[in-house]
Amino acid sequence: MKSLHQVLAPAKLNLFLHITGRRSDGYHLLQSVFMLIDWYDTLHFDIRGDGQISREDLGISLPADDLITKAARLLQQASGSVLGAHIAIEKSIPAQAGMGGGSSDAATCLLALNKLWKLNFSVTQLATLGLKLGADVPFFLHGHNAWVEGVGEIIRPISLPSAQFTVVKPADGLETAKIFGSQDLKRDTNPATISVFAADPYGFGHNDLQPVAQRLCPQISDAIAWLDSASPEQAVVKGRMTGSGSAVFAHVPHGTNLSQMPRVPTTWQNWQIRMCGNLEVHPQKGWASSDD
Repeated sequence: MKSLHQVLAPAKLNLFLHITGRRSDGYHLLQSVFMLIDWYDTLHFDIRGDGQISREDLGISLPADDLITKAARLLQQASGSVLGAHIAIEKSIPAQAGMGGGSSDAATCLLALNKLWKLNFSVTQLATLGLKLGADVPFFLHGHNAWVEGVGEIIRPISLPSAQFTVVKPADGLETAKIFGSQDLKRDTNPATISVFAADPYGFGHNDLQPVAQRLCPQISDAIAWLDSASPEQAVVKGRMTGSGSAVFAHVPHGTNLSQMPRVPTTWQNWQIRMCGNLEVHPQKGWASSDD
């Protein structure tokens, strides 16, 4: 095998995100459920025999040393592989959205090169590397929807009922550091349990980052108001922000299409709106040996 094409990197939504405390080193303790959705970046991989790592952007231009190339170099160093790779990416998941696009791309890169270079690294080995790239990368490597705790390192697989969501990404993005650095951020939400969450998985909880994010990015409030203006038949659960924003989402009935949603304001230039379904597992689950 010398190439892997049309390799999908899915986005995620945080069904809720609670901040339950803060460690002495400044890292925040959280509880969340990470859910995979069918909004994808698409990557293509070709082996290079000269050991070089190269990247080609097939649409939106990415920074020269983004998480994809960092992931490839990290795996190359950890494995001692003399092989390289040319990686092409079709970017679709928006940046600064709280949807994990960069982390998902990095995870997909690790999985694909593990397969192409015939390294036989386990999920745990790849997740250890992935954590060096970002706190969300191990989630995508484990490949299933998950209850996440601690600073993001405690990942427990959970099952979620099939569902559909309207996802809105405003034109403006948000920097995660600005939200977590705010003095107004609520950091003392009481811990929850999986059993309580499971009783109402798409209505449970809230996003503690949302109030700060709405002050920093008013478009988030506009997007939530639009989602909440849907009739009861179109919005099962009111809109909320995913991750550190700026994307927001609402749970809607299966079969809902955008024509059934409220009219989109003409001022929403460069906004992205999609209907998405959730995934049971990551498209590349099984590309690393399981040790869960």
